[in-house]
Amino acid sequence: MRRREFLGAALTLAAGCSTPGIRLDAPYVVTPYPVVDEMLRLGRVGPSDMVFDLGCGDGRIVIAAAERHGARGVGIDIDPRRIEEANAAARSAGVSDRVRFTVQDLFETDFSAATVVTLYLFPELNAKLRPKLLADLKPGARVVSHQFGIPGWPAHDGAQIRVGDTVHEVFLWVVPRA
Repeated sequence: MRRREFLGAALTLAAGCSTPGIRLDAPYVVTPYPVVDEMLRLGRVGPSDMVFDLGCGDGRIVIAAAERHGARGVGIDIDPRRIEEANAAARSAGVSDRVRFTVQDLFETDFSAATVVTLYLFPELNAKLRPKLLADLKPGARVVSHQFGIPGWPAHDGAQIRVGDTVHEVFLWVVPRA
């Protein structure tokens, strides 16, 4: 599936927020579990990591980081219903003691504790987040994005993964020393 078709499908599937009155900068589209696994692998997530997922949706990336890699994590989303789903999923997975989910604006969030940040946001939003990521994150922190790059910041590494008929791209950046 080409990028334009992918975007069209994403917008068709999730044109809005599940909570009336909240405007999203990106639609809620679930990241398939094989892509979650690739994102965590590419980001070299381990037990000493603190993973922040921006636009966390149902919390699957943070939960998988805790469940499969022993990491701690924080999921941020602007939609309260997504946060409710993420908290329920964390309880069900038995990782509530290592993860938390919060309703918050990405631009109001302090990322300084993160060693890994994951994204599945449109390039325009990634570009707006870039200065904040570079300012808040320590050198060596990893940023991993599903499907979309960060304009103006060349990726450190990347991968493609096929899920059914769809090719998903995963990108990695490492925060440089100042």
